[in-house]
Amino acid sequence: MLYNAYELQRSFLAGASAMADFSAELLQNPVNPFSYFGGGPVIASALEVFAHAAAPRGKPDFGLDRTLVDGKEVDVVEEIVLRKPFGQLKHFARAGVEGGPKLLIVAPMSGHFATLLRGTVERMLPVADVYITDWRDAKLVPMSDGGFDFEDYVDYVIAYLEAIGPDTHMLAVCQPSVPCYAAACVMSADNNPCRPKTLTMMGGPVDTREAPTAVNTLATERPHSWFEQNVIVKVPLTYPGAGRKVYPGFLQLAGFMSMNLGNHLMSHWEMFKHLVQGDDESADSTKRFYEEYRSVCDMTAEFYLQTIDLVFQNHSLPKGEMTHRGRKVDPAAITDIGILAIEGLRDDISGVGQTRAALKIATSLPDEKKRYFTVDAGHYGIFNGSKWRNQVAPVVEQWMAANA
Repeated sequence: MLYNAYELQRSFLAGASAMADFSAELLQNPVNPFSYFGGGPVIASALEVFAHAAAPRGKPDFGLDRTLVDGKEVDVVEEIVLRKPFGQLKHFARAGVEGGPKLLIVAPMSGHFATLLRGTVERMLPVADVYITDWRDAKLVPMSDGGFDFEDYVDYVIAYLEAIGPDTHMLAVCQPSVPCYAAACVMSADNNPCRPKTLTMMGGPVDTREAPTAVNTLATERPHSWFEQNVIVKVPLTYPGAGRKVYPGFLQLAGFMSMNLGNHLMSHWEMFKHLVQGDDESADSTKRFYEEYRSVCDMTAEFYLQTIDLVFQNHSLPKGEMTHRGRKVDPAAITDIGILAIEGLRDDISGVGQTRAALKIATSLPDEKKRYFTVDAGHYGIFNGSKWRNQVAPVVEQWMAANA
């Protein structure tokens, strides 16, 4: 019922957005006298802000078709290396460029598409042969393709590493830190030749008992049954995945927006003022951020509920209680994978110390194979923006080179 109500609201807002956009363009038309005086510019700007906020959104494109390698501009072509029901392995092939460290970027499956890491990919393209996990919107996966849970996530990561081949570095952003760490444990125990050379985790909830945030508190103050009864819904008949139980992206987005509602309202107020002043460049910058931020997708109910259980409520990995396909996930199995833990000092999603815990539980890993780095940034700033480009990425590059 909740999903159907959302779809109805989305349809109404889509029409209202289109009408507001048309009205804004009409008021801004140079042949319209109201575009020069009176309240025309103010009303047009307000309509444009509403139109942008209410517009429906699908899956964005990466749009990374060129990069600089050793000062030379080269073409970049997106290739699909491996397709699986709930995600594909995407490769950003650099035309005419041979070699370079192979890097698998594991995107979060947390309500946003992999394009949320566009800035992460863009920064690493000049120095690495980049792959990324391009997760699929669960509402588009037919029921005939089966389910997708936490153990499947680990299996997918292993399959992607095997598809790329040996000597691959892996970078996990936020949520995938735990399943990527589990995959590294399993592959190390099996002496898998395709286990990653390095594992970099950025803002990951490895041990959420450390410096718990509002996200952690929300996940622990309610019983597991509450989440199953209140946030899990069935996909409507209008989608290929009709009948599948999911945690819908619009609920995830609403949760994140409500955490920093004041900041989001201020951003839109600033956008409005930029439009009134004719500062389209500044307004477009805010628009681009929210184009990506509001593009959301659903995740399967089983994966979401198991993540709540394993990561946030029972802390299975740091307590040594996590299993995969009936086998213990043992951090002590990791003996030669260089682990880099990166945290933002102002991260309100994963508190300081939660990612660093990955180093503590890797008891068999030599100290020279461990590194911890902090940056004065919030959660998003760890992997996007100037601090990612200028402070964090160079550390990742150095770590990959040191463990090549």
